[in-house]
Amino acid sequence: MALTSPRRSALADQVIAQLRNQITSGEWPVGSRIPTEPELVEQLRVARNTVREAVRALAHNGLLDIRQGSGTYVVATSELAGVMHRRFADADPQHIAELRSTLESSAARLAAARRTERDLKQLDMLMERREETWADGDAEAFVEADATLHLAVVAASHNDVLTGLYADLGSLLRDRLRSNVGRELRPENHMDHGRLVEAIRAGDAETAAAEAASHALSCLVDRV
Repeated sequence: MALTSPRRSALADQVIAQLRNQITSGEWPVGSRIPTEPELVEQLRVARNTVREAVRALAHNGLLDIRQGSGTYVVATSELAGVMHRRFADADPQHIAELRSTLESSAARLAAARRTERDLKQLDMLMERREETWADGDAEAFVEADATLHLAVVAASHNDVLTGLYADLGSLLRDRLRSNVGRELRPENHMDHGRLVEAIRAGDAETAAAEAASHALSCLVDRV
């Protein structure tokens, strides 16, 4: 037994690394259900116990959520994101909105000064996708498109620490947005993000910061 345990542990570590890569690469996005245990056994060609051990390890680390009778879902893209999600899932919504406002307004201010042409093209593309999902009336697709746009604004700050921290809060912020949006998109609640993107394009740091802050705080009055 002592001789085989290290081999089993090493194999489990390899499976954990493979499954983690599926998550971090975006192949299994946050909110998606991963393949079933039998499917993973067939795909990875390892024993059922090894798959179960790997899935439980990633669930313990906060990347996966095992829901009896439903399946296993991706809830975070990194261990830190999983910790953030568990730690603040029940936090006061106002405190979450205030944190988001602080991070996004600071990032937008920096983005107005540091954005590149590539950043602007990315923002334009994501703005278009956001509006398309709104027009389609697909609430979940809109949540993902809106969250991706906001992350792109933060990434345009070219501050890797700020971007990493914001990304690790991503699943928590998505949960809050889902709560605000509900199952049906209401026209009266639509918020135009065009002014934010144009302020970044124009290098107007003050307007960009103000727009980003107002969007984040708008969640407190159920606007998106």
